[in-house]
Amino acid sequence: MTVLATIAGTATAGTLYGIGVGPGDIRYMTLRAAGLVQSVDVIAFFAKRGLQGNARGIVAPLLAAGREELRLEYPVTNEIPTDHPSYKEQIGRFYEASMDAIAALLRQGKSVGLLAEGDPFFYGSFMHIWRRLDTLFPIEVVPGVTGMSGAWSRANAPISWGDDVLTVLPGTLDEAQLTRRLGDTEAAVIMKVGKNLAKIRRAVTAAGLLERAIYVVRGTMPEQRIMKLSECHEEVAPYFSMVLIPGQGRRL
Repeated sequence: MTVLATIAGTATAGTLYGIGVGPGDIRYMTLRAAGLVQSVDVIAFFAKRGLQGNARGIVAPLLAAGREELRLEYPVTNEIPTDHPSYKEQIGRFYEASMDAIAALLRQGKSVGLLAEGDPFFYGSFMHIWRRLDTLFPIEVVPGVTGMSGAWSRANAPISWGDDVLTVLPGTLDEAQLTRRLGDTEAAVIMKVGKNLAKIRRAVTAAGLLERAIYVVRGTMPEQRIMKLSECHEEVAPYFSMVLIPGQGRRL
């Protein structure tokens, strides 16, 4: 048994593991996550059509040749709005089919590690599987370093001081809501940027926070970009982008 296996522990038969693989840099994975990636019978992961899958890419150096894998390919991602009836119908069927595929493996007595970028319980697709299987099979959730934590660390931006209130906002909110909520908090992280970037920039500006706002693309990953939001002239953000607004707090 390796030192890693001794410290991290190994997988148990018939158990589903939601494995948080961190923000992108494999070195930020926990020992438990790394140990399970190497010991579960099946590695499961979500992926966009035609792409490897970001979580699968993060753990690639830990996977030996010939590992059994279960690729769960989204039928739709950002092609249509998430509140569109067609999106909800397609993605609902997808999660049901994914649940069935994972349940079949668990019934065979296999351990399954379902990978999740960042933390499995923070804006993660894993939660939709957890909700369907939680009362049916043993499940262990392995926490991971969130993408926002990796982003503000790489941006060298302490996010909250003293009694600062930190608010996490999805960029899918309408502009008025974004502006209002930004005005009611000392620090903020805006997720789900994508096609909402221009709207987010307007809301941040309206809230008087543009000079404090930091735009981070793929934080901790090889393609990482960090700049002031005021210097970003893109209209659409790449996947794994976010906007940080550090708090100012009381300086002691």
